Amino acid sequence: MDLKEIQNLIKFVANSGVAEVKLEMDDVKVTIRTTLEGNTTETTYVQQMPAQPVLQQAVIPQAIAPAAAAPATPAAPAAEDSKYVTIKSPIIGTFYRKPSPDKPVFVEVGSTIGKGDVLCVIEAMKLFNEIESEVSGKIVKILVDDMSPVEFDQPLFLVDPS
Repeated sequence: MDLKEIQNLIKFVANSGVAEVKLEMDDVKVTIRTTLEGNTTETTYVQQMPAQPVLQQAVIPQAIAPAAAAPATPAAPAAEDSKYVTIKSPIIGTFYRKPSPDKPVFVEVGSTIGKGDVLCVIEAMKLFNEIESEVSGKIVKILVDDMSPVEFDQPLFLVDPS
């Protein structure tokens, strides 16, 4: 059960008027309680159950094999990227390359930027936060797609400071 499914379940329970829902699947237990007397309180518990040893043996070799093969390929670009400055997300939210849908993007690959220039906007809780550059240089790579969710400290841009 992924985060999106849990969020949809919470919304469904809140709108249905049910006081409590318990859902137990193979490896996940979810309990949602709502109190609808004036104050609405939602309590959500998600508990991951340990997988059975047989399942772990079947899953682990598959998970390790692709992970071990993946780092071997990008080793050369990683050394090349070390000369670049990585601009990271200061907050969790939704990444936007434009100030609004009808406006042009803030920066493109190859754009020259200065310290304090706005690079993108991240929406968090209905607030649009302008992300400014901390360095001057040239945009080498944009690491996130427009309108994508981003995490705290996630790399957004590579900048060549030279």
